[in-house]
Amino acid sequence: MVSAVFHSPTQAMLDAKSGVKPVGVAPAEAKPVQPAAPAPAAKPSYDWPALGMKVFPPLIGVALLIGIWALLTMKSTTFPTPAATFAEAIKVFSDPFYSKGPNDQGIGWNILFSLERVALGFGMAALVGIPLGFMIGRFEVLNRMVSPLISLLRPVSPLAWLPIGLLVFKAANPAAIWTIFICSIWPMIINTAVGVQRVPIDYLNVARVLNLSEWKVITRILFPAVLPYMLTGVRLSVSTAWLVIVAAEMLTGGVGIGFWVWDEWNNLNVQHILIAIFVIGVVGLLLEQMLVSVAKRFTYDEV
Repeated sequence: MVSAVFHSPTQAMLDAKSGVKPVGVAPAEAKPVQPAAPAPAAKPSYDWPALGMKVFPPLIGVALLIGIWALLTMKSTTFPTPAATFAEAIKVFSDPFYSKGPNDQGIGWNILFSLERVALGFGMAALVGIPLGFMIGRFEVLNRMVSPLISLLRPVSPLAWLPIGLLVFKAANPAAIWTIFICSIWPMIINTAVGVQRVPIDYLNVARVLNLSEWKVITRILFPAVLPYMLTGVRLSVSTAWLVIVAAEMLTGGVGIGFWVWDEWNNLNVQHILIAIFVIGVVGLLLEQMLVSVAKRFTYDEV
């Protein structure tokens, strides 16, 4: 016969003091101690070597160019030195917005007038070129109709269009805007059409299954997929427009950075011509970098 052994609370306390373990009670297992995770290594606050590779090579290239320029003009009496050009640039930019008549204005006004013409011509080219590119890429019949005309007209020199503008508009300013329009429209048409043609066919098949209208296909499917291509065309068009306006203003006259270059040549002021070349390059670089930064926000990698 099995008998149960009962311990009173007083007996349990006496057993605990004397070190006697109660019968039938299993000892508690000790939990293993987890080793502490190592502290993450502190990341450097900035990648200085990468920054140096971005900054120093361009600076070295500019310094090399200025050095070669200085060596070649040390004994020249006709071509200005870098120091003389820099001193003249300080005078030019000390008062860039003076106005002493319609044909004698500061370089700041000339840049603004040129940018205004570029904005008008480029804006009209975008309004026409981007929708036309969508239609060319979307409809094969229209693509076959227009592609030969684009291939024929796109290589024409910008200045060849200027007399047509003077003949039609009877004024220099609209003719310059027309020249910008006709020369900057082609990259937007071509890039937009190529983007539409490269949209995956599965997207369009889903649209057919859902019975979407053509407007919804364009706004919900084509536009998001074509946006990176379209922005690339816009960037190329802006560069072309800024290139064209300088040449057009040399021939049409008035106020503008191109006319300022030609006027300084008539005055044999080579220092001002070099300053204008630098300004034209800086403005074109800023326009392109601005659009590149916008395009990067809408560029994605295909999975």
